[in-house]
Amino acid sequence: MSPRTDVLVLGGAGVDTIVHVPELPLPYADSYMIRPGIVTRGGQSGDFVTLGLHALGLRTHHLDLIGDDHEGELVRALHRDRGIPLTAFPSPAGTKRAVNLVGPDGRRLSLYDADRARDSDRFDEATVRALAADARHAHVVITQPCVLTLPLLREAGVTISTDLHDWDGAEPYQERFALQADLVFLSTTALADPEKTMRDITGRGRARTVVATAGAEGAYLLHDGELTHVPAVTPPAPVVDTNGAGDAFASGFLLGRLNGEHPGRCALYGAVAGAHACTVPSTRTDSIGREDLLARVAEVERE
Repeated sequence: MSPRTDVLVLGGAGVDTIVHVPELPLPYADSYMIRPGIVTRGGQSGDFVTLGLHALGLRTHHLDLIGDDHEGELVRALHRDRGIPLTAFPSPAGTKRAVNLVGPDGRRLSLYDADRARDSDRFDEATVRALAADARHAHVVITQPCVLTLPLLREAGVTISTDLHDWDGAEPYQERFALQADLVFLSTTALADPEKTMRDITGRGRARTVVATAGAEGAYLLHDGELTHVPAVTPPAPVVDTNGAGDAFASGFLLGRLNGEHPGRCALYGAVAGAHACTVPSTRTDSIGREDLLARVAEVERE
C-alpha cells in the first residue's frame, strides 16, 4: 500500500507577534507608535513548511506539542482552515511563541520565548512510528523534543530533512540534527566559512545534499561533493518581509526532491518559493501554489 502522506513535518508549531519598527537595530526610546498595528497570528517554522508543502499539492501531516491556550487555538485554527491534518500532543508549558520585529526593508529580528520548551517534553513514540510508517519523507524542525524522533524515523525507513536556521557550525544541539538527516538546510548568517561547515556536515553525517541560503545573494548547494552557487530569483513584487523565506525555500526544494528532480533544479524551486515569500507581509500566511511556482521556474529557465 502506498503511503498516504508525502511529508510528515515534526515540530515548529507556534504563534508570532509581528511588530513593524522604523529601523533595525531599534534605537532605545521610551515608547514607539507602531503602524501598521501589532498582530499576533498562528505560524512558526514548522507551520510555514507545512503550509508551503500543502499549497504545492503535497499531502502533509504536522505533529507537535501545543498548549491548551489561546495561542494553541490559533495554531489549530490555521491547520483546520487549510484542511491540513495536525496531531497535537499537550504542552504543559504552553504553545511556542515569538515576537518578530520587522524593519522597513523586510529584515526581521525574532525574539523567542525559551520558557515554552522543557527537557522533559516528549512525543508519544507509538504515534510517531505510525505516522512515519505512512509517510514518504519527514521534515524535522529543531524544536524540542524533535531530536528524539530521529532514530524512530530512521527505523521507519523515511528520508529525513532538517533546517538548522542560523546555526554557527559548532553548537551541539543543532549538530545532532545535522548529522542524522539526509538533506540539510541552513542559513549562512552565522557561518564564518559556509563551505567548510557544509562539507563538515556531509563528511561526518548522513547527508549527501546540504543547502545554505544566503538571502539576496541566493544559496549554495553542496551535492555529492560538488559546490555550486544558486542565484537569487527576482521577487514578483516588492520585498516587504523576509520572515518565512527559508521555510518556503525548503518547501519548494522538497517538492522537486519528491518529484525526482536533480538537486540543482530543486534549488531553483526553492529560490522561486523563497522569493515569493518575501513579498508576503508576515501578518499573513500565504504560500505560492504549484502552478505559479512551475510557471515562474519555466520563466527563470528561459531567461
